[in-house]
Amino acid sequence: MIEIVLLGTGSPLPDPHRAGPATLVQVGGTRLLVDTGRGVLMRAAAVGVTAGMIDAVLITHLHSDHITDLNDVITSRWVTSFAPSPLVIIGPPGVREVVDGIVAMLRQDVCYRLDHHADLSWEPPVEVREFIEGVCFTTADATVTAAATDHRPVRPSVGFRIDAGEHAVVVAGDTVPCSGLDALCAGADAIVHTVLRKDLLVEAPIQRLRDVVDYHSSVEEAAQTASRAGASTLVLTHYVPALTSADEPEWRARATAHFDGRIELGDDLHTVRIGSPGRRT
Repeated sequence: MIEIVLLGTGSPLPDPHRAGPATLVQVGGTRLLVDTGRGVLMRAAAVGVTAGMIDAVLITHLHSDHITDLNDVITSRWVTSFAPSPLVIIGPPGVREVVDGIVAMLRQDVCYRLDHHADLSWEPPVEVREFIEGVCFTTADATVTAAATDHRPVRPSVGFRIDAGEHAVVVAGDTVPCSGLDALCAGADAIVHTVLRKDLLVEAPIQRLRDVVDYHSSVEEAAQTASRAGASTLVLTHYVPALTSADEPEWRARATAHFDGRIELGDDLHTVRIGSPGRRT
């Protein structure tokens, strides 16, 4: 069974009800954190997951809203460990520079804690892997494969596919429809896709808001991607504008017009199970 938890479903704009973009994928004893938006560890704590329990952090791209709390994941794992436990961070080229910058930013804090705690004698250990294509992480439970997506002018950007036995889940990240994403999604059971309502945003009075429509998928486009892949489940997240309970039927209808499988959307901590009779909570 693969369990998908939408830890954060919000946008770059702070929202009191939605954390920043982050998705937890759990397979057996393996826990994979895809993106690290604001509030990610608070949401993870709500499902009993700490930074020390994460096997790898998968970063889809380097927009600030997707990496806001990466520093918190690095620090929290370090200060709660009793032996060096490297945090594996996987992302597109550029992620190493970001992590180096975060570690440099934390330098004063690291020195304070090393001076204060006799049982803490090592600096935050990180293992950074830069990938655009191919298998990037494996455990006894799962294999993770990266592939290029299209979020230009953000480049490169990647999506991740998690294969576990007979089942597979793709976390697409921010992207427009593209051949790389189609190849990654082919035959997957579920696709987790960030979406926006282009029909609403094109009418926004601010150019900066209208700009976002050209490098994200609409609800309809995400549904078409899932349909081409032959997926059975489409999980929508990272809603722009923010999803409300009153608007949910409209979002769902727009997806249903292009995809006849199961459509999942909801609040932070919404959980979807793939390959289990009790498939959803």
